[in-house]
Amino acid sequence: MTAYLVLDFTVLDLPAFMPYIEGVPAFIAKHGGRYIVRGVEPQVMEGDWSPERVVILEFLTAENAQAFLADPDFQSLKAVRERSTISKLILVEGCI
Repeated sequence: MTAYLVLDFTVLDLPAFMPYIEGVPAFIAKHGGRYIVRGVEPQVMEGDWSPERVVILEFLTAENAQAFLADPDFQSLKAVRERSTISKLILVEGCI
């Protein structure tokens, strides 16, 4: 079943975040993922959720998404994101 990683983030240090921006696409592709939404400013339609930037990644399965996040070679880039942003990340499965 298709799965999605949804990232809501605020960049604290753009120069420090740049290695992540440049390096993460290869790891997404390595695990069969693709961008659906890439770092856009969302328009809040209801409620009090106020994300600054949103990324949505699509993977073939939840296992692929989890493998992407757990990839040992990705951990140094993940640490870059964790140091240079405030991030909230969820995994959801699709309907099909």
